[in-house]
This record gives sequence, structure tokens and C-alpha cells, in this order.
Amino acid sequence: MIEIDQKPLNVSQISDEQFSPAELKILYDIAGSNTLYSYQSYAQLTYELSIRLNVTRASVALLRSGASFETFARSRCNPRFWRRAPNGAFYINPGVSPSMAINDIFSNGRAYGFECATAIIIVFYKAVLDSIDTASFNQLFQGLYLYSWEHDSDLHLKTYEGHDFLIGDCVYFNNPDVDARRHPAWIGENAIILDDDMYFGHGIGIASSQQIIQTLNFKRKPYSNRSAYLENQITRLDFRFVRTFSRQTPVSSLSRAIRVDTDNRLSLY
Repeated sequence: MIEIDQKPLNVSQISDEQFSPAELKILYDIAGSNTLYSYQSYAQLTYELSIRLNVTRASVALLRSGASFETFARSRCNPRFWRRAPNGAFYINPGVSPSMAINDIFSNGRAYGFECATAIIIVFYKAVLDSIDTASFNQLFQGLYLYSWEHDSDLHLKTYEGHDFLIGDCVYFNNPDVDARRHPAWIGENAIILDDDMYFGHGIGIASSQQIIQTLNFKRKPYSNRSAYLENQITRLDFRFVRTFSRQTPVSSLSRAIRVDTDNRLSLY
């Protein structure tokens, strides 16, 4: 359900020409949710649609970057932009702008390796970078540090219990019987929702929920009878906060929806 300025929004009265197919998909998913989503203005709603799409675009870009899945012990980064700490974390080098450091992960991905939680944080940073002006991003995120779920407080991520999953949200697949000795990194998988039952998880790629669960189940202890499962947990950006750093509300820039062909190849159209 959607409410704007405390008044219900009837999305059936909105012209399809105002949005891309992908934005319309998110809009109707929000409207069809049992959760009430309140906005102060129509512009605030449209901005959220734009940022959610930027999250999906960043996910696809990270997949295509060539960045690999690695444990903290084997993580790696481009030393031109980052310094790797003994615990596997990345610290931005002095004098390097945060926007350049984040963009390098996407343009020079083969120089990087990290696990799935760090990947999600990187995706969110990239989505924010693509949603606000560069100067504001560089001012907000000075001294960037990438390590698991740790992030700059100005990123304003919210994690809470729920099942009102929307495109651009991060969800978590738990693997309670993981073989921690042989597969310590596969205790679970953080994944970005790209579409109906379509997720991006670093190390797995783009897959359905069942495919992710099957992958995790292969990492279980011998003779385990407890399957991996999707938790009722959501992590998402504070869209209102991000919007305060945008010089203007962006016009929809993604006119092509995301889909997966029957052979599971990602394509844009």
C-alpha cells in the first residue's frame, strides 16, 4: 500500500509512460504489499524507485566486473586505491577519492576478491554514488573501510525482520548445517533482489531462491537433514536520507527491464 501526504495512491491511475517497465514493476510491488509505505511527496516515491534500480544495476555491474568470491583470509584489492589489512579488510588509500575507489572495483574487478557481505556493502555504495552528485559522495564517505557488514554510518542501512521483499532489497539465506571446517564462508548468502524470485549473490551469481538454497545445501555437513532457507530479514537503504544529498530528483534513466532468459543468462532489453 502506498500513501502520499497521508492520502492513498491509486497506482492504476498512473500512466505507464511515466516509468520504465522495471520501475513500474517496483511500483506495483510496493502498492501490492501489506505494509504501508508512506511518502511526503510523489517525488520522494519516484526517487526511491530510481535508487532501487541503481541497486540492481550495481549488482549486475559487480557480477560483470570479474571480482571473485574469496574468504577474508584470501581477499585482495587494487593497491593503487586500497590497502589490505591483515583481517582481510580494505582501507582507502590517503588522497584517493571515495568515488574513484568504489568505481575501480567495478571497472577493474579482476584485481579484487571478497566475500558476499562485503559485496553487498559495495553494491549499496555504488548505488548511492550513482544516485547523488560525486562531490556529496566524496564528502560523506571519506576514509572508506570495507569489511563484512561494517560500513560508514552515513550509508544509513536498515536491517529488520519482515517479508515485504522488494526489488533492491538485500535478503539473507541461512545455512544452519554448514560444514564450517570445509566451507566456512558458506554459512549463508546475502543476496540482492533483482526481480520475482531472481537474486544476485556474490559467489553464486544470478539465481532463483531454490538455486541458491541448493548451492548452500551442497556445503552442509555430511548427513545433514536441515536445508538452507530464506530468512524473514530485510536490509535496505534509507532512501529519504540519500535523497537529501541529491541536487535534483533524477528522471528515470533505466528504460530497460532486467530479465533472465530460460538458460539463466542475464540480459537487458
